[in-house]
Amino acid sequence: MITINISSSNHSQIIDITHKVTKLIPKNFNGICHLFMQHTTCAITINENADEDVKHDILKMFDVIAPWNKDFFKHYEGNSAAHVKSSLLGFSQTIPIENGLLKLGTWQGIFFCEFDGPRTERQILVQFFTEQKI
Repeated sequence: MITINISSSNHSQIIDITHKVTKLIPKNFNGICHLFMQHTTCAITINENADEDVKHDILKMFDVIAPWNKDFFKHYEGNSAAHVKSSLLGFSQTIPIENGLLKLGTWQGIFFCEFDGPRTERQILVQFFTEQKI
């Protein structure tokens, strides 16, 4: 298992990690890449990476869905909004790989989503599984 370390500089932030994942892929590898977060206030998603405004719009909509309102939630740490946002996106992604290349769509990228930052060290676990011939 490989670990990608990542840090955030804002309270809520979406960071493109496609290049970090791509660098880890073995040459001519065929199979899948599985990414998993061990944190409950951040997430991993796949979305458009061509227009920076998409990240902005996603964060704005999440603030509408789960606003940072400590009086609304019961959780004593006061970061329930981050837990809700992370649960909506999820803590893992699986991407097919062919000939050492991620089989993402033309406009897709892999994103780390921070909802309770800034944080100096978050970890994403990365595993590669080879394809099984049947």
